[in-house]
Parts: sequence; C-alpha cells; structure tokens
Amino acid sequence: MSDRNTPNALANSSSAYLRSAAYQPVRWNEWGDAAFEQARREHKPILLDIGAVWCHWCHVMDRESYESEEIAQIINQSYVPVKVDRDARPDIDARYQMAVGALTGQGGWPLTAFLTPDGKPFYGGTYFPPDDRYGRPGMKRVLESIAASYQTHRDEIFSSAEQITQALEHTDRLQGQSAARSDRSVATRDLLEAMIAGIGRAWDPQYGGFGSAPKFPHPGAIDLLLDAYLEKRESWLLQIITSTLERMGRGGVYDQIAGGFHRYSVEERWRVPHFEKMSYDNAGLLGNYLRAFQVTGNEFFQEIALGIIGFVEDVLSHPEGGFYASQDADYSLDDDGDYFTWTLEELKAELPDSLEAEILAQHYHVEPLGEMHHNPAKNVLFVDQPAEAIAARLKLKPQEVSEVIERAKLKLLAARAKRPTPFVDTTIYASWNGMMISTFLEAYRVLGHEAARDRALATLDLFIEHAYDPAKGTAHALSRISNLKFESSNFDLLDDQIFMAAALLDAYEVTGKRAYFDWALRLTEKTIERFWDTERGGFWDTASDRQARQGALAISRKSFQDSPTPAGNSVAVIVLDRLARLADRQDLLEKAQTVLDLFAPKAAEFGLFAATYGLALAKHLRPPLEVVVIGSVGDERTRALRSIAYGAARAGKHVFVYEPDILRSESLPSGFAATLPSLPHDGRPLALICESMTCQPPVETAADLAAALERKPAIP
Repeated sequence: MSDRNTPNALANSSSAYLRSAAYQPVRWNEWGDAAFEQARREHKPILLDIGAVWCHWCHVMDRESYESEEIAQIINQSYVPVKVDRDARPDIDARYQMAVGALTGQGGWPLTAFLTPDGKPFYGGTYFPPDDRYGRPGMKRVLESIAASYQTHRDEIFSSAEQITQALEHTDRLQGQSAARSDRSVATRDLLEAMIAGIGRAWDPQYGGFGSAPKFPHPGAIDLLLDAYLEKRESWLLQIITSTLERMGRGGVYDQIAGGFHRYSVEERWRVPHFEKMSYDNAGLLGNYLRAFQVTGNEFFQEIALGIIGFVEDVLSHPEGGFYASQDADYSLDDDGDYFTWTLEELKAELPDSLEAEILAQHYHVEPLGEMHHNPAKNVLFVDQPAEAIAARLKLKPQEVSEVIERAKLKLLAARAKRPTPFVDTTIYASWNGMMISTFLEAYRVLGHEAARDRALATLDLFIEHAYDPAKGTAHALSRISNLKFESSNFDLLDDQIFMAAALLDAYEVTGKRAYFDWALRLTEKTIERFWDTERGGFWDTASDRQARQGALAISRKSFQDSPTPAGNSVAVIVLDRLARLADRQDLLEKAQTVLDLFAPKAAEFGLFAATYGLALAKHLRPPLEVVVIGSVGDERTRALRSIAYGAARAGKHVFVYEPDILRSESLPSGFAATLPSLPHDGRPLALICESMTCQPPVETAADLAAALERKPAIP
C-alpha cells in the first residue's frame, strides 16, 4: 500500500496539472531521461498519460483509475509511469497523438500510450474506465494483459513498435517534404480557390459552423472566408461567416453571463458545450468577431467581441501583464458544468422579481427540464427568444425587455461568483499570448479599445524582459514566482517564436516604435537559424539543436495542420512576407514561397484544417496594401485619419502610425524607407496608401483618405 501523505515525483513540477497528481498512489515520473533510464534498467514498459488541467475526462480517469490502490499497485509493479501536461509539452503530445491515432483511429485527452523503454509506442487509446464498460476495455484488464504480453512476447512487441515508429516517420516525412521540385510555384490561386470552395462545402447551412457534432470553432476558416469576401464580395461567403458567428454567439458555447467561449459544442446547434475555456480559442474568435463587425457593422458582433475581452480581462489576465492559459470546465470531479448552468429554481431565487425571472427564462430557455445528463434540471443558457418576441408576448417595449435582460444578467453574474469557481491555470504560454496580443491590438484598431492595447503591449514587454534569450528566442512557458520574479522554460518550440514575432509586428504597426520591428526581425532570424530545414525547406516544430530527444521526440515534424491553433509554418509565411516587405529582404520572401510550395500538394486534402495555410497563400499572392498615417497623436486631424485607416474593410490591409519626426530620422525599416516618397515636413498630419510597392500622393483629410480607400484594385 502506498503512503498517501508522501508525494510522488510530480510534487515540485511547474505544471498545475502534474502537481494535481502528486499524491496519487501511482509513482509518477515527469518526462525526462531519468524515466527512460529506469525503464531500460528495470526492463519495464512505460505507461504514458497525457492530459491537461482543463480536461474533464482526464480528471475522471485520475479519480477512477490512478487514485485506485489496486490499479496503482499494478502500474507500480509492472510499468514506469510518466505523466505529461499537453499544454506544457505540445511537442510530446503531437507525436503520441499521431501514434495512437495511427494505432486505434482515436485521439484526444486523456491520451494513454504504452511504450517500449526507448519510447516507441505499441498500444494506446484515450479514456479507459477502471473496469469494462461503455464498450471499452477496463484499465485494470488492459494493464494486466499488456504486462503479461510484455513478459512473454517482448520481441514481437519491440518489432511492432519499431515498425509503427518507422511508419510514423515515413508518413510525417511525406507530409512535410512532398512538394514537387520544379521551377514553377505549385502554390497557386487555383489551389486557394479550391480550398475556399471545400470549406464552403463543409458549412452547415442549418446551424452554422462546419461539419456535425461535436462542433468546434474554426477561427482560421472564418478568417480565410472573410479575406476572400473582402476580395470578391460574393454574398455566399458572407452568409457562411455571419450565420456561423451569429449561431455561436447566441449559443451555449458562448458564456451568456460572463462572456468568452467554451471549447466546443457536444451537439450541432452550439447549445451544450464542453465547459473549459481556452485562451487560444478566445483569441482566435475575438479576431473573427472584430473583423466581422468591421465588415458588416453588425453591433451583435461588437457585443460578443467586448464580451470576450471582458472575460479575458476578468479571468485570464494578470494586472501587470500576461494572459493565463485556461479556465477549467468543472470545480470538482462530481461537477459537470454546474458553475455555468442553472436550474429554474436557482434562476427564480436570484431574480425574485417575477417579471425579471420570466423574461430571463424565456430569453435563455430555462425550463424545469434542462440539457445536462448528470442533473436534468440544469439548463445551459443560450438565446432562445429575442427581446422583440418576448416584448410582443408580454405587451412591453423591446427596449424595456432588453434593459431587464441586462439588469438580470448582472444579478446572475454576481450570484454565480459566489459558487465554487473552476480552476484557472495561470501559466503564461508564449504562443497563446502572442495570439491574444495580436487580437487585443486588433480590438484597439477596430473598436478604439485603448485598455486592450495597453494590456497587449504590457504583455509583450513582459515577454521581452523575462522570456527572451538572444541565443534561443522565446520561452514556451512563463510562470510567475512573484510579481517581480519569473521562471521561463523550453525555448525549443516553433509556435512560440512565430506567434510572438507576429505580435511584435502588430505592435510596431500600432505604435510606430522601431524597437518592436527590430525584435521581430531578430526573433525571426533566430527562428530560421534554429528551426529551418536547410535541405528541403520549411520549419521543424522543434529546434534542430534541441537537447531533449527521448522517445518520439526523435521524430522530426513540420506543423501544417491547424490543430487547434494555427499551424506554425502557415503563420511563419505571413510573418516572413511582412518582414520581407518592411526590411527589403528577398531571402525572406523566397523562404515564404518555399514553405507554401512545400505543403501545396497536401493543402486541398486538409481543407478546413489547413485554413491558415490558405490565408497565408492569399496574403502572399496579393500585392501588399499599406496605409501610412503621419502626425502627432494628440492632433485631432491625426486621429481622424487614423480612424478612417483602421475602419476601412480591405483585404490584407496594414496600417502604420508614425509621429512626424519619423520623416527626419533613420527610424524607418529599409524597405519602407525606400518606398515612401519625399513628404513635407511642415507638421501637418497626412496619410498615404501604398500598393504594389508604389505610394499614392498623400492626403490630408479624412474624407480624401476614405475616398482613396474605396477604390479597390483588381484581383491579381
């Protein structure tokens, strides 16, 4: 029997998910050389468990199996158990997801894999119940069976594991290195059009979104369709965009009380979610709603965007900078979204005014029988009846009903705050923070949200100060020891470098501060040095000079699929193109073309899941459009020009805002400096539009700038 008062090796982990298992009877190890050496020394297979702190079924499996003394005894006797946090180690997760998917056709979390002592997988799955049920084999039986086979058929297991690993290496090599080598580009507009058409065919015209249940948001696909609409103004593109965003924003997948999106919907109508909230989902969706509002002027999209910002500021932000990783779905193992859901009796108790209760119940479809299987009285809040319909039924004015809804929502929010609250993982991940920085800066451009801009820049400065190493780049994780002390770790992941470089370029555009451009260029050059495949092109997902190569980390990969965040290689193309223009670097432009050509043969096949590749291709094929505003920030005329520049809905637009002294210095990047014409130095605010490396004559009034931006070039 284990001593529950003695922690295992996870007690001092920087991961909240791993620390939560520190007092389980399983003698867990963190991923590392020590665990593999123990497995080789003791001739035992490795039991690999990959999960996350926000993952409901990970906690269920912990409670049912890994808290069991009987099951723990089997594991400790026959295996070397290793537990991994997928958020902290996405490189490990990606490789074993691929392996288990190839073995079983399954994927997701918890991921359970059985490995040889050198880390090669030979069996796996996702959730295993403790005993046979749900049509799944029980964990106890699986453990005993594999342990017995490992003793009696070890040679066959090793041979099978070797074949599986070789097949995975071959498959991934084909995916990342299959571009036809010729003098002609294979990444063409025809490919782009085929991808857009394919995404259109995946659209659900009844409920919005793509595919069927379970339904995940696909921010990259919405961004690609928005970009295509701005070029072609075809109504079917806008219909897909608006129907999807409206259904999601009115559904239970959006937190109607506090804002922010849950991770996905378990059914096709967007009503019943898995309740965890991820920072990356909310970053991507915030960008969708901001850009959709800019294109359509639909105030509902603005409302949802502000709701996302409010949630992030209230729950996922540190006051001094940094965006947290996630909020759990549940507050206990016996909970299933209880924090977010309501019984009719709970609603009436918090809204003793019968009219308020009646209006809220109709608006959010709160009835005696709700949607939650574990407690049928619990209701997910989703918009069922609009204010106009309720007003007609109750013989009230729509404005009166809307005011009641807003007052009642505040009361429910205050009441919900008194409930046990789901855990928030306060780890600050670079890639996800890069995404949030970019979309918070977009909130400033689209909505004039200065607080969002300030929080984004504070976070960016935090990473520059505490998570950047000139010899390595950006760290994956930044953990606060205190407000003044930080711990950074793992500089070997591509996404952290690329997403942060994109954020730095966005900050440069908004502020005009040359330092942000210089940081972006240095970081990208370091990324090329450490991640670029010098033989075939493209970026490896982990640094070629990394030290850790245990198990499947020996397999080299190039990220191409959006799963679930945008693929690193696709975002890299966008960054390379932007820097090539600003810095006048033909070598960066050529690398962008190489990446696009590399993955072109697979792009149409991946379709919806390669949407960011499609967006990168669209931007690469289009001549750059830049709007330059020069003038003192405090000048009303400057603000008017900036407002017009930010508000114009044009595909691929970039707006640069500079103080007048930019014209009398060498602060402009070389590519930009060579393009801008000689401009007057009299201090009057002005703006000019540059397309295809040529700038139009400057204008001085907002009306003239608006007129110039209305003139759209032909599609190349």
